Amino acid sequence: MAGIDLRKTAGEMIRNGTWKFEDGVFYQAFESGIAGYDGENFILPDSWGRGEKKSAKEKLSFILGLDTDLDSFYAEISDSPFAFLIDEFNGLVVPASPDTYQALVETIAQQQVSFEFAQRTIVNLVKLAGRPVEDLHAFPTPERIASLGEEELKKAKLGYRAGYIKSLTELYLAKKLDLELWDWGVEDAIRYLTRFRGIGKWSAELFLAYGLRKNVYPAGDLGLRRGIAKIFGKRVKEVGERDVREVIEPYKEWKGLLAFYVLCYNRKTEMERKRK
Repeated sequence: MAGIDLRKTAGEMIRNGTWKFEDGVFYQAFESGIAGYDGENFILPDSWGRGEKKSAKEKLSFILGLDTDLDSFYAEISDSPFAFLIDEFNGLVVPASPDTYQALVETIAQQQVSFEFAQRTIVNLVKLAGRPVEDLHAFPTPERIASLGEEELKKAKLGYRAGYIKSLTELYLAKKLDLELWDWGVEDAIRYLTRFRGIGKWSAELFLAYGLRKNVYPAGDLGLRRGIAKIFGKRVKEVGERDVREVIEPYKEWKGLLAFYVLCYNRKTEMERKRK
């Protein structure tokens, strides 16, 4: 049975200052303290009550994708052009956000910039507006973000994205933007989300995958297109959104996880290329 590799999974998470991976343990900061998971056991503050401990366990399980059936996924791609990814990323699962609001903010922060730059801006935002919790920070609450002016938010180097985050946060607090789309179909959710200024199709797809673990992926993502191009020996300009969907969609219930593996493959090869 393929087990989940916490180190690999943490390695693909957004380095936002709200979590850390130390000595084989994944730690996540919440408003009231830090909770951890070592691959077998949850590590929780003694001061927390039963309800708080239960909530933290559920959030950690969600963040780390602990219910992912990797054996079935690997069996599905074992005879495909993607089979080499099994050894390349064995044990890797898709990380997710502990909160839908956080997922939205981090998705907006990634628009039109590299993943590395986006991570730096998110760390800036967390330090600017998040509450310190020991050596980490809790992700900023929507109320805290709403209390900051757009110019103050721009100190995080978010650029025009600061305006989107500010306006979407205000709509969310006013209950005019619903992020709890757990029971929505993917297409309906995309149509709903893209009604709001600042959320295009790419952002909607990424939010649904990262915030709600929907089986969807941003097919127009440059990194995903690059990964497909590398695997199939094409030039990036020869691979469009339609081409990505043609090769990913046949994997049905595993298409989201497969797309993530391809994206991670592209990141790894790009890093290797830059080191040369």
